[in-house]
Amino acid sequence: MGSNLLEIRNEEILLLGLSRLSFSEKLRSRIEELTGSVSDWDYFTNLAAEHGIAALVWHNLESLGLLNRVPEKNISVLRSSHLLSVSRNAFLLTGAEEVISLLNKAGIKVVLLKGLALEVTLYGNSGFRQMTDIDLLINRYDFLKARDILMENGYESLPVKSGFHKPIMEWTGKHLPTLMKNGIMVDIHLELFPGRRNNLTSRVIETSMEVKVEREKAFVPEPGLFFLYLVRHLYFHELNNESQLRLYADLVVLAEKYGREIFSYKLLDNAKEAGLTRILAWKLEPLRDLWGVEFPDWLNEFTSRRFNPESINRFVFFLKSPKGNKPSNPGKVYRRMIREIPGIHRKILFILGDIFPSLTFMKGRYGVKSTLKVLLYYPLRLGKLFRLISR
Repeated sequence: MGSNLLEIRNEEILLLGLSRLSFSEKLRSRIEELTGSVSDWDYFTNLAAEHGIAALVWHNLESLGLLNRVPEKNISVLRSSHLLSVSRNAFLLTGAEEVISLLNKAGIKVVLLKGLALEVTLYGNSGFRQMTDIDLLINRYDFLKARDILMENGYESLPVKSGFHKPIMEWTGKHLPTLMKNGIMVDIHLELFPGRRNNLTSRVIETSMEVKVEREKAFVPEPGLFFLYLVRHLYFHELNNESQLRLYADLVVLAEKYGREIFSYKLLDNAKEAGLTRILAWKLEPLRDLWGVEFPDWLNEFTSRRFNPESINRFVFFLKSPKGNKPSNPGKVYRRMIREIPGIHRKILFILGDIFPSLTFMKGRYGVKSTLKVLLYYPLRLGKLFRLISR
């Protein structure tokens, strides 16, 4: 928690300080001091919810013995968030166990991602890491088999956006169309680091570590590659003009547990291979300067050489407004997405699918029931072509 906080309110500084799992004595004292400086606990509580860390904040305030400094109505809201998160996560873990069991029986290796991987390892099935769905990584060559198995067992797939996208379904977007059953949403990922010049995703699968999800065997990425993937995941959220402290807290918690394994020269080699060198430096900077995560001298030098004032300004913006912001540069997001699709023919099919989605998609997108009326909205889709050239 360094000197870049001049424009940040005390409520926001306190939220930053509570976005982790471990605390030094100095930090404990600073947080205790901050609780006496907060003037708007409703703002603090609402912002904690928007950042997806209300459950973690409640736990940390309780473990630090600071609940008596917070108004009871706000404690009640935070405590309810934690209880809801515990219940939701237990529900998702039961659903994950079923999914993993079905895929294990078929000999398909399942690697857990994002919140699920963090909850069963670092957060300890405590409900402190709020989750909404189940994210899994499987080998690209198993995805059709895995999808068919789940659909045969009652999971329904969201429709593919367009008929043009069906032949390239595994190459579009961050994951396959979401599969759903009884309130459980499952996203199957095939590629964590798109691009023809790296095999990092294969390495994630090969080097993953075994864990248990309830009674089922599963895997989680080794810390170094997991950290780099979470950096990329955070960056793409911010490209879409949204960012939550929950995603930064994930990096902090992972770094505090596995810092020696993560902060090696291999991290820079992998970042270069994935085209994430600058992005890694930009995300390391707030971890060092705002959370006090310690790096080796050579990594401090690497980060400082790529100092980007705009990156910190963006961080402060997102701290105050994590969600609901209008995309600031949709063209940049769209062009990057297309660049990561291999092959000219796949890029063309992807763009055609965006311009000519299915009628089902169009009715949902524009809130129209009439087939005839929805046809009038197709010219609006030409805006996708404008995004390719807009700056």
